[in-house]
Amino acid sequence: MRKVIKTIALLSLPLFVACGGGSSEPVNEAPSKVSLVYPTPNLLCIDNTITFDWSDATDPNNDNVSYKVEVSGNREMSNIVKTQTASTSQVNITLDKGTALYWRVTATDAKGLAGDPSEVNAFYTKGEGETNTAPFTAELVSPADEKSDVAAGTVTLTWKGADSNTSDTLKYDVFLGETADLTTEKVKDLTDSTHNEDVVTGKTYYWKINTTDSAGAKSIGQVWSFTVK
Repeated sequence: MRKVIKTIALLSLPLFVACGGGSSEPVNEAPSKVSLVYPTPNLLCIDNTITFDWSDATDPNNDNVSYKVEVSGNREMSNIVKTQTASTSQVNITLDKGTALYWRVTATDAKGLAGDPSEVNAFYTKGEGETNTAPFTAELVSPADEKSDVAAGTVTLTWKGADSNTSDTLKYDVFLGETADLTTEKVKDLTDSTHNEDVVTGKTYYWKINTTDSAGAKSIGQVWSFTVK
């Protein structure tokens, strides 16, 4: 009799195991990165009430998506002057006049998971009676900020300059040193947006680019760094 009971119990065990298993909750994934449409890069905006426009994000889980629009006083987006949330890919924002500004958009799903921020675009809101605007701060190209494996020898510093006054000629002052306190130019009034420097193994270098337009208006660049392997 005991053998029969044991056999029945063993045969029944998989049934209990099978009943205990269930489908797992789908993993939540972040929405896609959006592309900025308007204001276009380096645009001079005549009106300071601007209709910001960007591409729709897609969500892998088909969640509803909202958008966080951030406007900053600097390209590194550390001086946020305006933040607004939108349920569609367009929103009107009123900003101060006569100001160089930078913007980006981040999509977030209904569960609060944010995707990657968009690229950063610069624009300028024209002031009353203004005839000249300062250039935008230089945009880093290479080496990437905080890059840790730059080869020893000669490094090519590369950046982009822009001005809402498209007829202006831009000049660049290049600062490079082993501390972040950059006070003396390595090169002044450079018209190219690249510069070569010799660098040594094991050292960390800091650099920035100040930009001056034809009328003498200047923008002070962000400090970047890289380390030589």
